[in-house]
Amino acid sequence: MSVELLKPQGTPRPGVGIVHLGLGAFFRAFGIPWIAEAMETSGGDWGVVGVSLRSPTVRNALAPQGFAYTAAELAPSGGTLRVIETVQDVLVAPEDPLALLDRMSDPMVKLVTLTITEKGYCHNPATGTLNPDHPDIRADLAGELPKSAVGFIVRALQRRKAAGRAPFTVLSCDNLPENGRVTRGVVLELAEKIDPELAAWIAEEGRFPCSMVDRIVPATTDDDIARLEAETGRHDAGPVMHEPFRQWVIEDDFVNGERPDFGAVGVQMVSDVVPFEHMKLRMLNAAHSSMAYLGYLAGHETISAVACDPVFSRFVEGLWKREIIPALAAPEGVDLEEYAAQLLERFRNPAIRHRTWQIAMDGSQKLPQRILATLEENHANGRPSPGLELAVAGWMRYVGGVDEKGEAIDVQDPLAERLRALSDGASDENRVQALLSVREVFSSAQAVALEPGVAAAYDRLLEVGARNAVGEI
Repeated sequence: MSVELLKPQGTPRPGVGIVHLGLGAFFRAFGIPWIAEAMETSGGDWGVVGVSLRSPTVRNALAPQGFAYTAAELAPSGGTLRVIETVQDVLVAPEDPLALLDRMSDPMVKLVTLTITEKGYCHNPATGTLNPDHPDIRADLAGELPKSAVGFIVRALQRRKAAGRAPFTVLSCDNLPENGRVTRGVVLELAEKIDPELAAWIAEEGRFPCSMVDRIVPATTDDDIARLEAETGRHDAGPVMHEPFRQWVIEDDFVNGERPDFGAVGVQMVSDVVPFEHMKLRMLNAAHSSMAYLGYLAGHETISAVACDPVFSRFVEGLWKREIIPALAAPEGVDLEEYAAQLLERFRNPAIRHRTWQIAMDGSQKLPQRILATLEENHANGRPSPGLELAVAGWMRYVGGVDEKGEAIDVQDPLAERLRALSDGASDENRVQALLSVREVFSSAQAVALEPGVAAAYDRLLEVGARNAVGEI
């Protein structure tokens, strides 16, 4: 690999214009390099203060190296390394929530971005509305020091209103349909409970653009860190790995029009993100989740292994052709069949070790927008969906916590205990019905429509195993 420095070491760093909530590997491999390129091209003080809402791990890794880190492109034939110096600080919210509120209230901060995963919105995935019984939301309402990302946004906006300052723009970069609308909705719901006048001000003055983000970013391993140190001769405790492909589509709606010059570096600034969101969520993310649950059950550790298995390859191609593309309206200028072929090529990249277990996390939060929306549309239009029904059945088998070899699965999901209890408390014949009763995931109408097909698919998983069941589709 070659080493490419984004800018010479030691040059003055930009002022802070962005606070990013949820500074995990994804945004460091995706959004921050793009922000850096926008500043290199067009200038501006768009340095980033990252925030961890839970753990000090990222801060502890990056602080000793001045918050710089390596972004490593992983391509089948090699790749490049870039040193990213755009992060100016990392705050750990539970350690000092006032410090975070102070930073978000700074008039220099124009943009708050989020990658907090679906569960970070403290909402009901089936409806998109705020969950007032979520423990973090209850804590947010009990005092002025927030716990949730939504709470920090509301309290920081409250401070800015009191100081006579303009609000910051809130830009969600999570895999939610119409993520800006969802973010605006939960922020306004919480603000209304705290101060109706604040909610009215946010509704009038605030901006919550939708966005679609696309880059595969596997978890960094100790082996990755050791390999980079051997190649570069320097230790980096917080590198990120990513595929060559990237796409960012943003609704161009910002407070006072203030934002980095994204368009100058290839970000697609549009008036309507929805067609791009649906394409990505229902094609890439739906395929990822389907491959994760069924591939894990079949014994595959990585998505590349699943995609290179001819049985699964045919299955995914059939999902796209027969079940997903017919339910989609293509964005202008996009050929969905070409997009599907490109996705399969990306999935097969052997340099990307994207674990099926990692993608399988938080399925209760992901299924509604990735798979259930397409299933609902197909059922309404009389289109059979055996592959997507099998994917839902695969999720049900997975959250039962035991794989096909009888070994335990480490299920990571906000509803994991409840899902396991429902699964354990039901017979094989009634397990699908029991899990379809979880209203945070399935509406009552969806449960009725899905039960026959998903129950039949679940039976096949029990009878012939995941790989054989996939081969039957």
